[in-house]
Amino acid sequence: MVVVDRPAGPPRSLLVLGHGAGGDVTAPDLVAVRDAVLARDVLVARVTQPYRVAGRRAPAPANHLDEAFGAVVADLLGRWAPMPLLVGGRSSGARVACRTARAVGAVGVLALAFPLHPPGRPDRSRDGELDTGLPTLVVNGAADAFGVPPARPGVRVMVRPGERHDLRRDPVGTAAVVVEWLRGHGWAA
Repeated sequence: MVVVDRPAGPPRSLLVLGHGAGGDVTAPDLVAVRDAVLARDVLVARVTQPYRVAGRRAPAPANHLDEAFGAVVADLLGRWAPMPLLVGGRSSGARVACRTARAVGAVGVLALAFPLHPPGRPDRSRDGELDTGLPTLVVNGAADAFGVPPARPGVRVMVRPGERHDLRRDPVGTAAVVVEWLRGHGWAA
């Protein structure tokens, strides 16, 4: 299922967002990002993974998530005039975006609450998923039990003080960080 929100003016880019493993597209950070970027001429599509549409809370295997996300992105690209494509999401949705970004033709990746590792398991790092070769913004809470990945060339990491994995304390502030990054690349007004 996809919810598409259109800006008032002509869109400068398309941002496709996925939700976290146990959540949905109404997560406070996703909604705040949507609201902020719509005001900056970004077309936003929020994707609900098929397992959530079916009422399940446990995510499908990674390859199924990636395939479903890629199919939605392909459909969206067929419906809109060509424009820069950005993919992103929160937590599990951020991982899906990282894994699929190159294949779907994205120009950048937005990773909200990127789960660097399972809580208490830093030995099981997912850091390599951020190496997309595309400009990537990671926004994580300073107290995120899933860890905070290190910045590197091409991967900007913004740590939000007082925030945990849910990024619920100041979603508007989180969205402002996203808008600044998008504007810096010319993907938002």
